[in-house]
Amino acid sequence: MFEIDRIIQMALTEDIGSGDITTLSTVPKGTSSRAQLVAKEDFVLAGMEVVERVFTLLDGAVSFEALKRDGEQIARGDVLAWIKGDAHTLLQGERVALNLMQRMSGIASHTAAFVAAVAGTDAIIVDTRKTMPGLRVLDKYSVRMGGGQNHRTSLYDGVLIKENHIAAAGGITAAIDGARNRAPHTLKIEVETESLQDVQEALDAGADIIMLDNMSLDMLREAVDLIGTRAVTEASGGVNLDTVADIAKTGVNLISVGALTHSSCAVDISMLFE
Repeated sequence: MFEIDRIIQMALTEDIGSGDITTLSTVPKGTSSRAQLVAKEDFVLAGMEVVERVFTLLDGAVSFEALKRDGEQIARGDVLAWIKGDAHTLLQGERVALNLMQRMSGIASHTAAFVAAVAGTDAIIVDTRKTMPGLRVLDKYSVRMGGGQNHRTSLYDGVLIKENHIAAAGGITAAIDGARNRAPHTLKIEVETESLQDVQEALDAGADIIMLDNMSLDMLREAVDLIGTRAVTEASGGVNLDTVADIAKTGVNLISVGALTHSSCAVDISMLFE
């Protein structure tokens, strides 16, 4: 909650600054108001508790009644929540609350579309670190609400050896050996590969997870057959809603999709005073 509060406080400070001039000059102080959050399109909801926190951080006396839950499919016209309190508080928190919920719900909805596209396969949709700077905790939460799973959170909680690490270390084997000797034993070691030769080297060096980067469908199938159960397989690169189903059918375990967090569109939600 501390990290979420920090995000919200930063956003409120950015938006309100030294004061909401419009509200202060047009709405009498102490005016009580009631507002509803209304869906303007169909989507998967994420961010309800975050929105509530926006208003209660501004004023602990605000009453917030959530009518829907995160992860729920929302239909256009649905009322998501009722908010009651000082009109100044509601007006000052409106844009921050909507910005966060609209982004989070957009990510959840985009993720749900990818999850639906691979239904019937064993593939799991996962996110990446391609999140909005400062909003990673919210972005990754939203992926989970859409039915996806999280990859590593940051650089500190997973070993992922990519092409630049390989080049700097002197090769796949050297990089994996270095990680095995220095990284905590509790962390799995993942390595990025671009060819079947890379895959074989990663296997021989004892990688736990092998990323199959930007491979054709035929090469993905060959790589999956080569790896078998000796390592977890992850397809990455060139993944979109048109390609993800075919990628899943190659038998890969994981499909990482950067677009979940870097290219999702915000959904349309309004806050309307009664």
